[in-house]
This record gives sequence, structure tokens and C-alpha cells, in this order.
Amino acid sequence: MRKLLVILCALSITIGCKKEPLEDWKLVWEDDFNRDDIFSTGIWSKIWGCPTSTADWCKTMSHDPSLFEIKDGNLILLGKPSSDPVKDKSKYITGGVSTKDKKYFQNGRLEIRCKLEAHKGAWPAIWMVPDAPWPTGGEIDIVERLNYDAFVHHTVHSTYTQAGNKRTPKSSATAPINPNDYNIYAVELDTDEVRFYVNGEQTFSYARVPGKENLGQFPFNRPFMLRIDMQLGGSWVGKVEPFTKPIRMYVDWVRFYQK
Repeated sequence: MRKLLVILCALSITIGCKKEPLEDWKLVWEDDFNRDDIFSTGIWSKIWGCPTSTADWCKTMSHDPSLFEIKDGNLILLGKPSSDPVKDKSKYITGGVSTKDKKYFQNGRLEIRCKLEAHKGAWPAIWMVPDAPWPTGGEIDIVERLNYDAFVHHTVHSTYTQAGNKRTPKSSATAPINPNDYNIYAVELDTDEVRFYVNGEQTFSYARVPGKENLGQFPFNRPFMLRIDMQLGGSWVGKVEPFTKPIRMYVDWVRFYQK
């Protein structure tokens, strides 16, 4: 039976085995965070301020140095209660990083190995946006985890989906994870399709639909920046249950491959 499973895995038939991409990929860039300073490579910047946005995701973003750690080869982003209500509008503050103006990704496979701590009201996210107005330019949510969920959400946003076209084709899905451990999340950016993976298994895809280009159905064939951030609270995730110990997301590495 074991030999049969090995053969079926090789043929990408998923029966108790994880499906890996068939194509050969070449690693063209990576960050394994084996250093003392998160920002010394010139790739990452802090996410904070959000002066032109009222979206829930950025209401707690802060540049407070205590929200950013690097330890044991991990980038660590924290969420915690604010200690300065005069400086911070939100009751909680969170850390996030972005590759904006420094590194963009297109036509390849992006992988992130990370562990997401859970809490009521916790909303860690790994996502991508272009240098274009939202939602015209599109948004690719590789990972969003809510509260203590043992699964994550994959979602794409565009002018087309925001107009109510979320089912043709389906624009979101969920995928199970190892909730208390590291998982490897991946997205493949193709000219006509965006594919999502968790721990090597394809979990969702969103493809271009011919004839709907003028509706903004597939704006995803363009360079996208990467955002990784710890978030707390919002209309989707709900209220934050009070806590004292910081909530962390651990990023072991980020890798980008191309064919």
C-alpha cells in the first residue's frame, strides 16, 4: 500500500499525500532572517500611519520598535495593548512590514513559512497589492487567520469582485492548517491564474475569464508588493478579548521562485 501511495503522489493523485507542483522552479530570491536587523537588507519597511485609509486592517498599525523582533532566524511581528493612548488612536498596536518601493513579485511562486499565534480578535495576514488604486489594481490575500481558527482564508479582490461578482469565478476559499505550528503558504502568480497552496497542496485558484477584461475581472498580471502584518480587531474578526502578553506572528523565511 505504501508503494502505491508513493506512485500516486508522483502522478499528483492526492490520496493521503500532499500534491506538489509539477513544474521545476528556480529560487531567485529569499530572506531567511538570519541576522540581527530586520531592515538592514533594504527590502522591508514598516507599515504604519495609513493616512488615506480608514480600513480596519491599518487602524492598529504602528512603527513602535517594540512590535518588531528578529530572533532565532525569525522575523517576529507583535500585537499588544497600547501604552500611550495620547499617541495611539487605537487601544491596541500592531507591527507590519512591506516591500513597497523596494521589491515586487510577478510571474513566479512566492512561499512564506510562518507560525501564527491565536487569540480572540487576532487577525494576522500575508497579502499582496500593486502600486495602483484599490480595488482597480487588485489584491491577493494569501493568508488571513481569524481568532483561533484551524484554517486560513484565501481571497482575491478586484473591481469585478467588489461589484458583487464573487461566485463566477469563486473569489475566496478556506484551507486547513496546523494551528499551533509552522505552515508553508504559497501563491503562484501566472499570466492567467493565481494559485494558492498550503504545505505543498493546492487549495484554491482564481483564473482569468475571457470576455470580462473590461470589467476588471483579472488585474493580477502585474508586479505586486508583499505585506506581512499582525492585526487586531475589526468588523470581520470581531472585538479583541483583553490580554497582557503580546501576540506574535513568526516568519521563518520568504522565498520567490521562477520557472
